[in-house]
This record gives sequence, C-alpha cells and structure tokens, in this order.
Amino acid sequence: MKKRKKIIITVDGYSSCGKSTFAKAIAADLGYLYIDSGAMYRAVTLFCLRKGFVAGGVADTHNIISALPEIKITFRINYDTGYYETLLNGEKVERELRDRAVSDNVSAVSTIAEVRQKLVALQREIGARGGIVMDGRDIGTVVFPHAELKIFMTASPAVRAKRRYLELLEKGLPADIAAVEKNINERDRIDSSREISPLRKADDAVELDNSTMTVDQQMDWFRKLYKQIMHEG
Repeated sequence: MKKRKKIIITVDGYSSCGKSTFAKAIAADLGYLYIDSGAMYRAVTLFCLRKGFVAGGVADTHNIISALPEIKITFRINYDTGYYETLLNGEKVERELRDRAVSDNVSAVSTIAEVRQKLVALQREIGARGGIVMDGRDIGTVVFPHAELKIFMTASPAVRAKRRYLELLEKGLPADIAAVEKNINERDRIDSSREISPLRKADDAVELDNSTMTVDQQMDWFRKLYKQIMHEG
C-alpha cells in the first residue's frame, strides 16, 4: 500500500478563535507534529518582560533586537498529554505564556521585524519535512505560503472573549471578561494593521467560522476538507 504523503497544514486566524485546540486535534488525528507559533512570540515577550524591555504595550526595540541571540525557544513532548511544550532557554514556561502581562504586550513585540525574521526561520526549519500542523497569524501567508492545506479561523469577538475568559478561569488565573474583550479587540486591530506580516486570510485558505461549533463538529468539517485535498493532490 502506498504511503500517504505528509503535508503542511496551517491554521491562521484571530486571537482566541480556538486555533490551538483545533490544530492540536488535527495533529492528534493525523499523527502529525503540532507547533504553536503564537507560543514562540509569547516566549520572546516573556523574556522581554523579565528584562524590562517591554511594558504597557510599548517595546524597547533596540534592546530587544540586541537580545535576540540570547533567546532560545525549543519544544519538548509531554508524554502525559501527548502535546509539545514550549521551553524558553531550557525553562518550561507554558503557564507563564498565558499571563495577562504577556497577552497585553505580545503584539508590541511581534511587530518588530527582526523578531518575526528570527521566528519565521525557526518555524520553517521545524516544518521542512512536512507532517506538521502550525497555527498562528501569518503561517499560511508568510511562513508556509506553499502549504498544501490552509485554514483561516474566525469567530465573533464576544464568543472569543468568553472562550478566553473561561480558559483563564480554568487555569486559576484572574480574569475580567470586559478587559479580556478589550484586549482581543486591540490585538485584532494591531495584528491586522501592522506593516510586517499583517493578519490576513491567504487567497487559497478555507475559512472556518466556528462561533457556534463544537470541536467535534470542527473535526467533522476538517476530515471532509482533508479528504478532498488529499484526493485532489
């Protein structure tokens, strides 16, 4: 029996659309490697916060660029969950990456061209052999423009705010739903209007509005799409 080719699947979209949950489910279903590109930008932001290079949404671009060689981001599989975890200079930082301070400052850090160049190079290196599912903001447009399957996710701001709010509560983190929705709207504005790699739907991406969909329903939708893509390929 002919072995099925392993492809690159990109999942782009707005913050708190459930991209990570969906991408993880796809990777598990196919036996692919899941990479959270957003975690990379959050890891750089966490490093910058600890160094005092970003605060209040304002980044010290000069110092951040100078410090980039000091930042090493790697991934390690957690055999209990089956998912990969993000390490910042060898330290597991999954919980810290979701802190409010990181959320409030990640857009300011991710707009720096040199930061994006460093992380795009790392993302391409990871995905060079295919068999990956990567989610983010510019994966299908910039990182892997020739990916075989591109998905662009969206949902209403109110739905996304509620999802993010519940996620924070489940993790035992303080949360205010009004503040969460304000943060989401601001990130949408910054991500969509930045000069470097703005958030946009790739011309050949398939859009998924999951405002009223469960993860199981999303996976049913994906399996039909995947079967179609692989059949056409």
